[in-house]
Formats: sequence, structure tokens, C-alpha cells
Amino acid sequence: MSDAQDTLLNITPLDGRYAARLAPLTTIFSEFGLIRRRFEVEIAWLIALCEEPGIPEAAPLTADETTWLNGLAQGFSLDDARRVKAIEATTNHDVKAVEYALREKLAGTPLANRAGFIHFACTSEDINNLAHALMLRDGLAVLRDARRDLLGALASLAWSLGNLPMLARTHGQAATPTTLGKEFAVF
Repeated sequence: MSDAQDTLLNITPLDGRYAARLAPLTTIFSEFGLIRRRFEVEIAWLIALCEEPGIPEAAPLTADETTWLNGLAQGFSLDDARRVKAIEATTNHDVKAVEYALREKLAGTPLANRAGFIHFACTSEDINNLAHALMLRDGLAVLRDARRDLLGALASLAWSLGNLPMLARTHGQAATPTTLGKEFAVF
């Protein structure tokens, strides 16, 4: 794996030093995460178009076809993201590369005749807005768990330090005595 490929899972230039702490977020907020969500949005849009009776040219999907398409989204891999990046190197357009990669997946399958409906009536911004919303949703779930753990640790410290006296300060001057536990609980 080359250095360029490794960066698909980076969130920031600090990933090297803090990689272990960022690990739960790498598949969400990295370039890989964005490409994966774009791919998922394009598939969901294709399924929605095929389910729309007002678009008879986008023939309805069978249950197996829908399952297969959803499986493409769920099984999106680092190799799939690398393929998108390879396409992007020639198209010089990130969302168009996702569209072309999905068309490649449909080529030679019974769904090849639906490939023309990938990205139909969409702008790149439509795809990006939904992809970013999905990333934010997933990232907030991880951060909620981290926040819960942090609040639990602080509550534990507040209880364990509840009887440890300390001199409170106000405006940099000594004030009424308090306990370290109370200060943890308040702040």
C-alpha cells in the first residue's frame, strides 16, 4: 500500500500521532468515509428512481436486485475507494468518479440497463450534502459514546474527591473553601 493510498483513511495531518484515538472516526470522517457515503447515496437514489412509478424507463427492481445494490453500499471497501480515486485522477471530478465506479459495478449484471439512471437529475451538491449528513450522523454517535464515557469519569472523580477540601478562588483571589469533588461536579 502506497502512502497516497494510506491517506484515504486520514482525517487530519495529526493522524500519525493520534491515530489510536481517532480510530473510531477514521472510516467516518476520512476521504474513504466521504467516498463510501457518496456511493451509498447514489445507490439509494437509483433504488428510489426505480421504485417511482412515474419513471417507467427506470424499471422496478426485484427484491434480489435491491438487496444486491444495498450489499454494494454495505460492502464498500478501501479497494472500492481506491478505484474511485483512480477514476477521479482521469475525470478530475470526485462525485463523477463515484458515478463511474458504480456504473462499472453494474456493467455485466442484470442491472446494467439501469446504469443510465445513476446520478439522474442530481447535482454533485445533492450527493455531497446527503453524504456529509450521513457522516455527521455516524460521527455524532461515536462522539456521544465518548462524551458519555467522559461524563462518567468526571462524575466518578467528583464523588471520589467529594471530601477533599480546597481553597476556592474568585477573580484570582482566595474565596470560600470548597471541595475538589464539588468543583469537578460543577465545571
